[in-house]
Amino acid sequence: MKRGLMLVAAIAVMAAMGCQKAEKEAVSTPEITKAVAVLHPTEGSSVRGVVTFTKVPGGVKIVADVEGLEPGKHGFHIHQWGDCSASDGTSAGGHFNPENVAHGGPDASVRHVGDLGNLEADESGKAHYERVDTFVTLSGSHSVIGRAVVVHAKEDDLSSQPTGAAGLRLACGVIGIANPQ
Repeated sequence: MKRGLMLVAAIAVMAAMGCQKAEKEAVSTPEITKAVAVLHPTEGSSVRGVVTFTKVPGGVKIVADVEGLEPGKHGFHIHQWGDCSASDGTSAGGHFNPENVAHGGPDASVRHVGDLGNLEADESGKAHYERVDTFVTLSGSHSVIGRAVVVHAKEDDLSSQPTGAAGLRLACGVIGIANPQ
């Protein structure tokens, strides 16, 4: 009987300690304020770059610096899966669209969360993109963490369904949590 009570008491103490540990871990998880994707070329492409996502008042600031592009506009999207393992980038799936709405431009009131519009490359093949986006988040149902950024071969026409007729995928990078410093 005494052994039984000691066993029950030991289990209760261990359970209480486990609960305290779980509470402590949940409380100490920091808010994600910055994410990054390093773009790698798909097969036959030389496009590469870096995209950062930073939480700011009013949304998420997206900054991209990409090189190796043909001069002109190139579709720029966040895709559903954080998987760039296919040589053509198709393993990233379609545009990130958690609300199941129509494709549109980055300033449209109805659009995929992943619809960022176009990068515009200069004569040297370099593109810089910068905007604060109100659809993209770093937590919750619109979080882009663990998804992929894709740069396309052609211009996104901002209206063709479901992808803007942006063509082949030239580069792909998985979005991960970045060092906030």
